[in-house]
Amino acid sequence: MSDVSLPNGSVIRRATAKDLWPIRKLVLSAKLDPTQLRWQQFWVIDCEGKVIACGQLRSFGEAQELGSLVVAKDWRNQGLGTILSKHLIHQATQPLYLECLGQYLASFYRRLGFVPVSWQTLPRPLKFKFGLSQLAKTVLRVPVQIMQYQDSTTPAKF
Repeated sequence: MSDVSLPNGSVIRRATAKDLWPIRKLVLSAKLDPTQLRWQQFWVIDCEGKVIACGQLRSFGEAQELGSLVVAKDWRNQGLGTILSKHLIHQATQPLYLECLGQYLASFYRRLGFVPVSWQTLPRPLKFKFGLSQLAKTVLRVPVQIMQYQDSTTPAKF
């Protein structure tokens, strides 16, 4: 995937207030939680004025969460999720975590340097944040995985 690039006319940029509704639409289309959408935390891939992908970095004290990563349906399978994920990883300034549902997403994030971690090892603010998911995993056997970025090929910048 190293030869993947943005489509012509596309840029990665910080979201602006006018991107809130396109971000909401993408997040809802992926059936993700729409309650914590603050456009100030988002980066988007903009193709000629249209938001075609989004993702956010949320801060939780001593850690950050990569979340709400969505690529518009017509733009999937072109490497845009990988490009945006790598950009968000590069923007992170603290240990970076995420939660994902299912083996497909876990495999995607593993390729980017994320490894599964146990709920018990999380920083306290993330234990609260991911607590409901952990309960669903334990009680209802929902296939949720909590992961932390630990790419061994680059020195930690945290």
